[in-house]
Formats: sequence, C-alpha cells, structure tokens
Amino acid sequence: MYYYQLRAFHAVATYGGFSKAARQLNISQPAISDQVRKLEGWFNIRLFERKRRSVVPTELGLRLFELTKRMFELEQEAVELLSESEALRTGSLRMAADTPLHSVNLIGAFREAYPGISITLSTGNADDVLARLFDFNADIAVLADVPDNDQLQFLPLRTDALVAFVNAAHPWANRKSISLKELCTEPMVMREVGSKTRMTLEKELSALDLTYEMALEAEGRATAREAVAAGIGVGVVSESEFGFDTRLRALALSDSKGSMTENLVCLKERAKLRTVAAFWDIAKTHGQ
Repeated sequence: MYYYQLRAFHAVATYGGFSKAARQLNISQPAISDQVRKLEGWFNIRLFERKRRSVVPTELGLRLFELTKRMFELEQEAVELLSESEALRTGSLRMAADTPLHSVNLIGAFREAYPGISITLSTGNADDVLARLFDFNADIAVLADVPDNDQLQFLPLRTDALVAFVNAAHPWANRKSISLKELCTEPMVMREVGSKTRMTLEKELSALDLTYEMALEAEGRATAREAVAAGIGVGVVSESEFGFDTRLRALALSDSKGSMTENLVCLKERAKLRTVAAFWDIAKTHGQ
C-alpha cells in the first residue's frame, strides 16, 4: 500500500536530496516530493529536516531508513532470484578497498568470467571502507584485519610483513634491514588516523616502549610515498604495497612481528547476492 511512498523516501535518504533521488528514479522532483509529503501526512510525522541545499533525515527518518534498506535489499534479492536465467550477463558490483593492489587482480579475473558486470572501486582507509559497507554504499570490500563483528563475512587473501622505506639518497638506502629502535631515530611519515598500517606499527612500538617523531601525517598511500621520496621522513607499508619506485628503497624491519592480512569482506546479509557470491567464488580460486 505504501510502496511508492517508501521508495521515494528511501531514494531521498540514500542520495541526500529530492533532485538527485528524482534523477535516480527517473521521475520528476515534484512527484517524488509529493510521495514523501503523502507519507508524512498520512502518519502526521516529519521524516526530513529540509535545509537550503540538502535534506537530512530526522531521528524517525533514520530509523525508517534502516528498515527500507532491508526492504529494498530483499527486493533486489527477489529480482535476482527470478532472473537466474540471465546468468550474470548484466549487472553491477560496488567495491571498496583500503588499497587497490589486492583488488585489481581479483577484478580482472572476475571480469574475464563475467564481462557483462560493471564494477566501481573506491579506496580509503580501513574506517572509510567499513563505513561504506555498513552504509550499503559498497557490496564487497578488500580490507586489512577485519574487526570482530557478527555482521561481517570474510575470506583471507594474503598476509605480508611491514617494511620501512626511504628515499634513494637516505643514509639507509643501501641497507637491507633496520630495527624498530633504529626506525624511531628518524622523523616518520605516518598515515592518517584510521589507517591499519599506522595502528599496527604503533601497537608494536608501544609494546616495546618506543616513541617516534612525526614529520608528516599523510592522507593516503600516494601522499606518504611522495613525502618519503621528497626526503621528509621514513615511511612504513606492508611489503606487497611497496611496489617498484626507483626513488625509494625498502628495508626489512628485522625485529618486527607486525603484519597485514588482506581479506575479502561483505555483510552476511548480502553474501547471497549473485554478484557478491560470484566474486567470492572467484576469490577462493584465484591466486593472489
């Protein structure tokens, strides 16, 4: 009875405005505004705080949004069940990752098997990636060290040690390794708060009662890499993320036990979606 009104409400809450929601549903803005007003009028409630350039769900609106997320997820599952014969010839998959490194090979293998499925990939730190999963803005993710949460399903992909890296002109550039104590004698280029690399390193240093001087807090791996190349300080990444750059040199951390395990992650309630399940099967058989 309220399907069209709830669909309109869900679109506005999802896209943050009536105009964007109208474009997504391919209807006019007055039509979608009317559907939301009807829902509010029937129950004598207010679902949105209308601001000049956006709308924000009220407390009741947020509670309803959690329900409509589940409602339209079930609708999507029902449609997929009824269209099994399409055999994944069309569709889309939204991915989030804390690094593209471990994602692109999987995407390549998936696209080879299912060329009709379009994929979008967004990157960010661990907190960003988890937020996208829980906000239903990503269907699947690649993430280091999954938190203990009953809502999540995960599949380990690979584990790598932490390594330090310096620019080619640094006095350590010709060394093979350094200790954690030596590491702390140099200014550090550290990732932003929320980075799993930073949390792993800081936990290990704290256990050894070691402190460091921060030369720069860098937002993202690319920024950290450029800062180290410019001689601002010493950086730390997982071994597989170091890659190849003639401006930089990697050094093993001789006494470090820290490591980064990359995992494929999804919400358990979305694990049965055909695109997610197919990607999961690819990851199980595809060597990283």
